[in-house]
Amino acid sequence: MNSVLERPGRLRQAGQWMQRHGSAIRGIQWVVVAVYAFLILVPAVMPLPDGTAHLWTNLTLAAQFVFWGIWWPFVLLSMVMLGRVWCGVLCPEGALSEYASRFGRGWAIPRWMRWGGWPFVAFGLTTIYGQMVSVYQYPKAVLLVLGGSTVGAMIVGVLYGREKRVWCKYLCPVNGVFSLLARLAPFHYKVDEDAWRRSYKEGEHGHRVIPINCAPLVPLRNMKGASDCHMCGRCSGHRDAIALTWRSPSDEVVNLGDKQANAWDTALILYGLLGIAIGAFHWTVSTWFVDLKQVFATWLIDHDILWPLDTNAPWYLFTHYPEQNDVFSWLDGGMVIGYIVVTGLVYGTVLLALVALATRMLGRFDWTRLNHLTQALIPVAGCGVFLGLSATTVGLLRAEHVPLWWVTDLRLGLLGVANLWSAWLAWRVTSRYAASRIVSRVGAMVWFVATLAVADSAWYLMFWGFTR
Repeated sequence: MNSVLERPGRLRQAGQWMQRHGSAIRGIQWVVVAVYAFLILVPAVMPLPDGTAHLWTNLTLAAQFVFWGIWWPFVLLSMVMLGRVWCGVLCPEGALSEYASRFGRGWAIPRWMRWGGWPFVAFGLTTIYGQMVSVYQYPKAVLLVLGGSTVGAMIVGVLYGREKRVWCKYLCPVNGVFSLLARLAPFHYKVDEDAWRRSYKEGEHGHRVIPINCAPLVPLRNMKGASDCHMCGRCSGHRDAIALTWRSPSDEVVNLGDKQANAWDTALILYGLLGIAIGAFHWTVSTWFVDLKQVFATWLIDHDILWPLDTNAPWYLFTHYPEQNDVFSWLDGGMVIGYIVVTGLVYGTVLLALVALATRMLGRFDWTRLNHLTQALIPVAGCGVFLGLSATTVGLLRAEHVPLWWVTDLRLGLLGVANLWSAWLAWRVTSRYAASRIVSRVGAMVWFVATLAVADSAWYLMFWGFTR
């Protein structure tokens, strides 16, 4: 039987090209590091833009547009289109963490760092804190959040591992999100297990096998799917057993989802991407937020409790930019945190209940089945975060009077595609557990479609409901 390397194809050749030109990829990473450092450091020491500033005349606005209007939305999109190429080829944090670990202490990775809940916890805390300091609007907040994360990555690199990306593997706030979205990518580095075993006797191309450094700590021999792979190309051709290969975008969720399924991924999808993230995007446009704040403020004044209305919180705790007429009181900051947390709990719990009902239709309730079926929501969850981030893109372009008549149709189109994709994945997943019971599968799909409707309601409220 031929190994994956013996099957011709341009995609395999692309993987081999990446393997041969690793130094060029490292050079690209350092260019990105330089641009990244410039965009987070320089605007932070410049005056904030006034009302006459434009994207093309003001560095602060330009950096805001690059980070939140282009960079992050399309990094998420790239995960679905290309897998984690961003992580392996472009990410400045990953490059700096790996570089720092080359000269670090090389300590063993501690047990607490290996805890499986960090992707969810780090995503939730970073999202909430970013809203507390208005990270989408102000360069000092960008420096604090993104720069702080980068410093953390370098410190972890200095302390743990040797030429590894320990931060990326365990503590990166978006590692879990990237892992989920990469499961939808149309290609991955596939391991031919038979060829791997043959290499113990035959070597690599007839020669002794040369070890490679898998910086993100992926166990290459047992690598399945694209969720953990950083797509850097270093392992392409290793042991004549690894090659970049096409696959169905549904393959990893449907066929590997039961093995990859775990409670923390489910929490990240339901309570993170479809909960906390929704609350973070909602509060700035929510009429409910305004009404609740007025109710609480009135109650505090009536009871002569005035300190929550003070605006003396430092900028690194709550937004504080008086020159921009943008200052959070303690009540404002508490409301932001509360609104995001409660939104996350409500949406996450309702969605969990609906997925549980869909799971129950497939037979005896089982948590593995629920975790597997929840992964079918990844397209809708990813699309929602993309739409939420791109709202910043739209807002900045609208301020420049760019015609945006097409935005509503694009949003509806993306949501429609994501819903159909999620429904298709769910239908395929149900076949794993009730292939011969069509009634059970249809019943499960009824509840799953209800789950999609609840998720879609968040974006209806944000883009149409609250703006009426």
